[in-house]
Amino acid sequence: MNKRGHVLNGLLLALGLGFIVEPGLDTATATTVAEITVPVVLGALFPDVDTAFGRHRKTLHSLPVLAVFLAYPIVFGNLQYVWIGVLTHYLLDVVGSRRGIALFHPLSDKEYGLPSGVTTSSKYADLVTVIITAIELAGFWAIHTYVVTLDLDLSAASQAAAGLGL
Repeated sequence: MNKRGHVLNGLLLALGLGFIVEPGLDTATATTVAEITVPVVLGALFPDVDTAFGRHRKTLHSLPVLAVFLAYPIVFGNLQYVWIGVLTHYLLDVVGSRRGIALFHPLSDKEYGLPSGVTTSSKYADLVTVIITAIELAGFWAIHTYVVTLDLDLSAASQAAAGLGL
């Protein structure tokens, strides 16, 4: 996917996640959307920093990088929701783009993708982004509803990590 698609994905995700975490049409929902927007969009753009150094879709498009962003809020108590932007960036590149990404870099440079994608310059790139974002939001709703609450308060997890000396 192209940069425009990743920004569109991040913005739509932040809006949707705001309503999933804090349903309603009130200031609490607006505050939640505001708190989620910057981290999700930054996370959605971060993997493409590897266009300035390293090898694009390899250096910062891998599972070890995602693991760092998943662990960060638990260990340090900040950067919540950045991992969602990184994860959805990967999903857009795997599902929405023809090329795919090197999920196991640096161990392997093999790129994984689905044949469902379009080229980054396709006139359908935005449509594919919106469809994938809707599917991602449905997944996050299901996770939030049935598995674990996607809450902004990770203080308990941070305290547990501090108790472990992390």
